[in-house]
Amino acid sequence: MIDQNLVARFQPYRPTNSSFISFEGIEGSGKTTQIQKLKSSLEAQGLKVTLMREPGGTAFGEKMREAILTSEEKISPVAEACLMAASRAQLLEQRIIPLLEKRDNIVIVDRYLDSSLAYQGSARGLGAQSVLEIHNRHPLTIVPSLTFYLKIDLETSMRRQDHRGSKKDYFEKENSLFYSKLIEGYDEACSIFPERFQVIDGKRTQKEVSADILDRAQKLIKG
Repeated sequence: MIDQNLVARFQPYRPTNSSFISFEGIEGSGKTTQIQKLKSSLEAQGLKVTLMREPGGTAFGEKMREAILTSEEKISPVAEACLMAASRAQLLEQRIIPLLEKRDNIVIVDRYLDSSLAYQGSARGLGAQSVLEIHNRHPLTIVPSLTFYLKIDLETSMRRQDHRGSKKDYFEKENSLFYSKLIEGYDEACSIFPERFQVIDGKRTQKEVSADILDRAQKLIKG
């Protein structure tokens, strides 16, 4: 059982009317495409949208991203978790928090804490409790107000990855068992933070998915 007092420390940060949204999903879920579609739709309404990605988003974070995704040696699960947390802390301090403290900003991040829960917590076996403990200090306890999880099954993920034909990175080289554990990890993250998770059926057409996401995002922004 996860310590609920620990879970309660992770809260959305909304000092103004700005909005913080994250996207999650295993490889092939289509989240990066849907992030771009949501950005375009919101900007067409005259809204200010800033996209970021994890790990990365800052000069420090991008160097860390390159080191992890191109690594030829096995990285310790604890090291993985700490590296992701370090990149996230830098992104929060340098970019996310300053934007949220200004009015009328929408910050959208491609992956966030829940990726750590799925990848390092579940797939690497550290456990969700350990991952949350690593993040149990400001500003890492800041979470989005809304998280879209584009859910697909293992077969769909593998098929879509095969169609890409591009060189695989550090995580994309993992086997099907790893991806099965990722799905379990995301399901657990949804159960830990049910208030902010919106589970999206990622097997539908891009048009159906984007319409669903836009509708749910607008409710947060207008709320």
